[in-house]
Amino acid sequence: MTDLWKKCFCNPPVKLLVVTILFSSGLLHSQEVGKLRGTITDSTSGEVLAYANVFVKEINTGASTDKRGRYLIIGLPANNTYNVVFSYIGYGQKTLRVKIKSNAITEVNVQLVPSNIEMQTIEKIGEKVIQKNATDIGLQTITMKQLEVMPKGVETDVLRSLQYLSGVRTTGDVSARYYVRGGTGDENLVLLNGVPVYNPFHALGLFSVIDPDMINSVEFYKGGFTAEYGGRLSSVLDVITKNGNQKSYGVKASASYLTGKALFEGPIPNGSFILTGRKSFSTAVLKRFLNNQNVPIDFYDASFKLNYSNPEILNNGRFLLFGFISGDNINYDDPAKEDFNWDNKILGFEWLQVYDVPLYSRLALSLSSFNGKVNPNESDIRPKENEVSDVNASFDITNVFDSKDELSAGFNFKALSTKLYLRNTQGVPTNLDEFGGNFAIYAKYKLMRFESLGMDVGSRYNLSGLSQNGGGIIEPRVSLSFRPLAFMALKGAWGIYSQEVSTIADENEVINLFEPWIITPEYMNPSTAIHYVAGTELNLSPFSTVEIEGYYKIVHNLPIINREKIFSYEPDLLSGRGESYGWEFSYKYSTPALSILTSYTLSWAYRSLGDYLYYPRYDSRHSVNLSVAYDFGSGWQASAVWSFNTGLPFTPLAGYYDKLYLNQFGNDWYSDNDFQPFLILGDRNIGRLPDYHRLDLSLSKSMQIGFLNLGLDFSIINVYNRKNIFYFKRETGEKVNMLPILPTATIKIQI
Repeated sequence: MTDLWKKCFCNPPVKLLVVTILFSSGLLHSQEVGKLRGTITDSTSGEVLAYANVFVKEINTGASTDKRGRYLIIGLPANNTYNVVFSYIGYGQKTLRVKIKSNAITEVNVQLVPSNIEMQTIEKIGEKVIQKNATDIGLQTITMKQLEVMPKGVETDVLRSLQYLSGVRTTGDVSARYYVRGGTGDENLVLLNGVPVYNPFHALGLFSVIDPDMINSVEFYKGGFTAEYGGRLSSVLDVITKNGNQKSYGVKASASYLTGKALFEGPIPNGSFILTGRKSFSTAVLKRFLNNQNVPIDFYDASFKLNYSNPEILNNGRFLLFGFISGDNINYDDPAKEDFNWDNKILGFEWLQVYDVPLYSRLALSLSSFNGKVNPNESDIRPKENEVSDVNASFDITNVFDSKDELSAGFNFKALSTKLYLRNTQGVPTNLDEFGGNFAIYAKYKLMRFESLGMDVGSRYNLSGLSQNGGGIIEPRVSLSFRPLAFMALKGAWGIYSQEVSTIADENEVINLFEPWIITPEYMNPSTAIHYVAGTELNLSPFSTVEIEGYYKIVHNLPIINREKIFSYEPDLLSGRGESYGWEFSYKYSTPALSILTSYTLSWAYRSLGDYLYYPRYDSRHSVNLSVAYDFGSGWQASAVWSFNTGLPFTPLAGYYDKLYLNQFGNDWYSDNDFQPFLILGDRNIGRLPDYHRLDLSLSKSMQIGFLNLGLDFSIINVYNRKNIFYFKRETGEKVNMLPILPTATIKIQI
C-alpha cells in the first residue's frame, strides 16, 4: 500500500500541483471581497432545511445549504448591496437586500414559510442548485418528502427506497438488505447522526429500524466517497434526524397494517427536543411477505434528540444529544421451534461550532451496541450468539479560504469488542472473543477556486487497527469535476478503502435473521478495495438532466465462509477476492407538477476463492427503474414505479443419495436405522432465476380539518400480480414466489 501511495503522489507533476495549491490558498484576491453565510430553517418549526438554495441575482452565483442547513458564499465583491434569493420547494421564496462588507462575514439567517399550495410539490425537493465544479460523483441526496411520494411496501422505509437507485441491488421483495455495485451487505456503512448502526433491520430484514418520521435528510454515497468516511468498502448511508420543533409543541401519530407510532416534539429553553416511538401490533400483513407463514414477529424502536444552542454561553455553537433503541423478538409457543432476539442501542453527543472566520468544527462521542441470539430450544436449528460494542470519538475541522478552496482534517478513534458463538452446518463450534482499537487521521483539500474545475484530494491513515494486521494502512482518495461546456460536466473518482470488520453470512440462507459481526481474525489481513469511477452529467434544460457513470471495483482479502471446516481449530473464514464493474444511466425530468426518473444499470459481479470463480447471489446483469410522480394540487399526489431485473443466481441441485443415519448400535442395527435423502448441490450460483418485474402505485391526500393535519396514503404493490420467483425448496422442488398483489394504507394525524 505504501508503494502505491508513492507511485500516485510522489511524481513531479502531482508534487507541483500540491505545492501550487498549498501556496496559493493563502493569497487574498486583489479585489476587496466579503462572505455571506447563515442557516435556513422552517418558520413554523425552526427545523433546518437541507439542500435549500441561495442565489445572488446581480452576479449570478449561489450555493446550497448542507445537510445541517448551513450555507456559505465566498468571494462576493464587497461594498455592494445584492438581492439574495432564498428558496426551497414547498416553501415561499424570500428575497432580501444584503450589503456585503469588505474582508468580513455577513451573517443572514432566514426562515422560509411553508406554502400550502406548493407543500406537496416534488420538483427538485432535496436537490442542490447546479454547482459547476461540484465533486459529487456517486452521491444521492434524499429528503423525507421524496420518501413519502414513493410506493410503500407497508409503510415508508428509507432502506427500501435505496433499491430504486441505479447500482443498488436486492435479493427480493422480502428483504430490505441492499448491495451496492457488487459489494456485500456488510460493506455498507449506515450512520445515524454519525453513529454506526450494525443491524439496521427489523422483522427478518424486511424493514429498516430507522423511523422515517425522524429523518431530516439522507446522503447516500454509492462509491468513490472522500477521506472523511472510513471503515467500509462499498457505500455510506448518512442519515441526519430532525432537531425538533423550536416554535411550539406538536404531536404526530400514524398507523399502518403493521405498526403504530407517535412523535412528540417541542421547544426547551435555548433549544428543542423530539421523541419518537414505533411498535408492531399485527403480523397478519407479514404473511404476504413470508409465503403465507405465520411468524410471531414483535419489534419496536424509539429515539430522542435534544438540541441546545445558547449564544450567551457559546456563540454559534450547538450541542446535540441523541439516543436510539430497537428490538426484535420472535418467540414461538411451541418448544419444538426456535426463538430469535436481537437489539440495537445508540447514544451520541455532538458539539457543532461555527467560528468568526469561515471555520467549522464537529466533536462527536458515541456508543453503539448490537446483541443477537438464536435459541434453538428443542428444534434442529443451530445456536448463534453475537455481541458488538462500539465506542467512538471523532473530531473534524474545515477551513474555507477566500479563494473558495477548503481544507479539512480530523481524527477518529474506535474501540470495538465482538463476541461470537455458533455452530456450522457440520456441528463444529466457533467461539470468538475479540477486542481492538483503531486510530485514524485524515486530511483533504478541495480545490474550488476555478468555476469549471473542482478537485477533492485527500487520504486516511490508520495508525493502529482493530485487527492485528490493520495498522499502517494508507487510503488515498481523489475526486474531480470538469465542465468544458456550460451544460456538460465530466466527473471521476479514485480511492483505496479498507475494512476490519465483517459479517459471517451464508449465501445459502434465503432469509438472514441477522448477520453476526466479527473483527477480522489475526490469520487474515483486512479487506481492501480500489474504486475507479468516471461519468458525465448533461444538463439538457432547466428541467432535465442525464447522468452516466461507469465503475470498476476490486476487493482483496474478501472474507468467505470456510464450508469445508471440520475441526474447531480450522479457520472459519478464507481470504477471497471480489470484482465488479458496470455502467449506470439515468434521466431526470422535473417540473412543478411532474417528476420522471428513469435509470438503467448494466453490471457484473464476481467472487473468487483460489481458482474457483462464481457469481454472488445479488448479481444481476440488467436493471431498469422507471418512476413517475404527479402533483394534482389541493393535497393530491400520485406516483408509479416499475422495476425490472434479470434473474439472480442460485445453486441448483445436482442430485441426491440415500444416506444412512445411525440411531443405535446392536445386532439389528441395520433394520433399526433410517435411510434419508441427502442433497448434492451443483456448482455455486451457476443457475439463474427467471427475470423479475413489478409495478407499484400510490395515491396520497393531505388535508387540514380544524387544528388537525390529516394525511392518507394508499399503495398497491405488484399491481398486475406478477409471480416473481423467490427460491425453490430444495427438499421438494416447490417454487416459492415473492410478494403477490398487496394493497396497503396508512393514516397520519398531526396536531
